Amino acid sequence: MTVRRKAAVCAAAGGASLALTFSVSVPASAHGSMTDPVSRVSACYAEGVESPQSAACKAAVAASGKQAFYDWNAVNIANAAGKSKQIIPDGKLCSAANDKYRGLDLPRTDWPSTKMSGGSHTFRYKGTAPHKGSFELYITKTSYDPAKPLKWSDLEAQPFVKVADPKMENGDYVFQGSVPARSGRHLIYSIWQRSDSPEAFYTCSDVVFGKDSGGSKAGGSAAPAPTASAPTEKKIADGAAKSSVQHQGHGTQTGSGASPAPKADAGAAAGPEANGADGTTGQAPNTELAETGGDSTTPYIAIAGAAVLSIGATAVITAGRRRARAAGR
Repeated sequence: MTVRRKAAVCAAAGGASLALTFSVSVPASAHGSMTDPVSRVSACYAEGVESPQSAACKAAVAASGKQAFYDWNAVNIANAAGKSKQIIPDGKLCSAANDKYRGLDLPRTDWPSTKMSGGSHTFRYKGTAPHKGSFELYITKTSYDPAKPLKWSDLEAQPFVKVADPKMENGDYVFQGSVPARSGRHLIYSIWQRSDSPEAFYTCSDVVFGKDSGGSKAGGSAAPAPTASAPTEKKIADGAAKSSVQHQGHGTQTGSGASPAPKADAGAAAGPEANGADGTTGQAPNTELAETGGDSTTPYIAIAGAAVLSIGATAVITAGRRRARAAGR
């Protein structure tokens, strides 16, 4: 093998090694929330963090503070790893045991709600930093009492919807499901478990089948609760400056909460705000925060890796040529 051919082989190997190192060292955080049916945190953010309109959202903001709702798309556990039922205690399902979001766990009969009916439904989940993973949706049992703290035993044992890697439309994950028949006020609980990291996201969506009795079962107000609305793109963009959520280079509007475009971006590798298994914010001890997989379907990894490959190859080829010239003297 000639000196130049050896240099070329070394360049390819060295560049590939550099690209591989890069692809496994860039962390990325997925974020999002259910918008159909509208999640509690999405509904309160849409009402306006500074001056929420409904009594439930006013109470939630008072309990959690405003920042929790500017960070509406980050109700997560960094190291859930498919063990949500084991690590989230009863009464803290809606906050995912994250004290920052404790207002979402308030047992009330007047949470803003979405009209629902049994049978086929199109679900939408705003994915502000999309990643591979699966969605599981659970519905409360017929015995559900919204005036009591939500427990795992209040939910049906099995999800009525389970889907992996659903399609995205205009920044939303969209998938179909058949909703079990119910009447009155209920709750749909979602778990978005990433497959490219142990991180998972959670939502509670209040729904009403038929007429809202105003929580008569639990002795609540006779007046029906307000209808929940999902945040508009303008609302998401307007609150971007006050969000502490880090999207780390995803999409074209990093950190804004706006729907990301799947363009290549090797942005800064700051860690995501995360909720550890102990319910605290920040990186949990011995917790590996969300990292992307090396799949070619993750465009920013593929292109960033190619860029590093090119740089590495150029450097090694240049060095090889210099050695070849020196050997020929």
